[in-house]
Amino acid sequence: MSTGVTISSISDYAILGCGSVGYAVAEELVEQGKDVLIVDRDESRVESLRDQDLDARTADIREPEAADLVADRDVVLILASDVESNKRAVEHIREIDDTQFVVARASDPVSGDELEELGADIVINPSSVIAESALRALESGELEYNAGKLAQLLEETSTRLAIVTQDSPDPDSIASAAALQAIASHLGIESDIIYLGDVGHQENRAFVNLLGIDLVQWDEIEDHAVYDTVALVDHATSGEMDLPVDVVIDHHEPEAEFEPEFVDIRPNMSSTSTIMTKYIQEFDMNVSEEVATALLYGIRAETLDFKRDTTPADLTAAAYLYPFANHDTLEQVESPSMSPETLDVLAEAITNRDVQGSHLVSNAGFVRDREALTQAASHLLNLEGVTTTAVFGIADETIFLAGRSKDIRINIGKVLEDAYGEMGETAGHSTQASAEIPLGIFTGIEISDDTRDTLLDLTEEAVKRTLFDAMGVEGGSSEGSNGN
Repeated sequence: MSTGVTISSISDYAILGCGSVGYAVAEELVEQGKDVLIVDRDESRVESLRDQDLDARTADIREPEAADLVADRDVVLILASDVESNKRAVEHIREIDDTQFVVARASDPVSGDELEELGADIVINPSSVIAESALRALESGELEYNAGKLAQLLEETSTRLAIVTQDSPDPDSIASAAALQAIASHLGIESDIIYLGDVGHQENRAFVNLLGIDLVQWDEIEDHAVYDTVALVDHATSGEMDLPVDVVIDHHEPEAEFEPEFVDIRPNMSSTSTIMTKYIQEFDMNVSEEVATALLYGIRAETLDFKRDTTPADLTAAAYLYPFANHDTLEQVESPSMSPETLDVLAEAITNRDVQGSHLVSNAGFVRDREALTQAASHLLNLEGVTTTAVFGIADETIFLAGRSKDIRINIGKVLEDAYGEMGETAGHSTQASAEIPLGIFTGIEISDDTRDTLLDLTEEAVKRTLFDAMGVEGGSSEGSNGN
């Protein structure tokens, strides 16, 4: 329904039914310099409003007369506590004019639907508004409390803080660690960002290099005892480090059981970068360009540029970071050059692709850079008719598999869990996932130069058959097509 005006240009308002809600709205509008007409059937209330220099008229909002009184107003707010009266008021207004902007008060979802059907442009439910306001206040209070508790714990660090990312950290994990390092520096605490695996994906390497984020490999640290406080950000476990964990901040529930002094896990947010942005705001810090850029990219990467599982918190965090971020750097991170290794893996995956319906599985052979499997799976998802991809390869006596899906009927994380959960380790969610499977489970053959090709053949058949079965594709990979 077109109103013919924009809200910012509106100056003429009418309020039908002036109880506590209507009066509060009237006060705010008058304070903003708006022309407000109030209509209420209670004569004593109208008299009291006039004594306060408000323009008030006596009329029953259930009658056509009330609609006539407000016919020249751009916006009509129908705010009586009696929903039936509000319905009649909407009906009479719409009989006269279909262009007025009408806001009506409901008492529950059912009455809200009825008011919309009668022609209300916006329906509000005071109970819902109060509940939302209470939840926002609760969230704000919890964040303030958590920030104080986190600061107190970090300030007890006597030597150095270890901020631990994922083993092979992705942008969300790296950005979250950089944010916590900035908070630690704000509190006067020295820290290191530590990872246990490698930064393999070229986009992640570009991310780290362009932003100047200093990551330290755990095995390269001479004295691990220097860290008397340990924080895990966007990370599931610290088992290989054999250090007690003091802080856990994540947007996923950890698989391992910890007993840290400080925990902030919020599955209702799509990225840990969103959580860390809230802390940056709560500490009232001047966020640096590097940290703002990292956090914004972390949110965008985790939500697929706000196309997957995006929450209002992610959007407000991104809006806060946007003015401080370097967008030229973001563009460079998102368009890194492709390494020769990645190109080789992609070529191998294209050649060996097996397509069953809209599902594609491919063997990339023996690989040196297992992160190239992730990029190959993403690129192959662009093939016409393909909605789910899985690319696997062998490295370090392990089968590494990367899966991607844009099919809303498939949860690729669940597919890999069903296929390989009892054999190895899997991780991921509905659109992207990974698996690591010990090679010996499939073959029982000792790896050597002489057995490489045999291993590859045996592995390909076993992995593809298991995966296609988990996808529910009939016929497995026995008569697959390379898509030619």
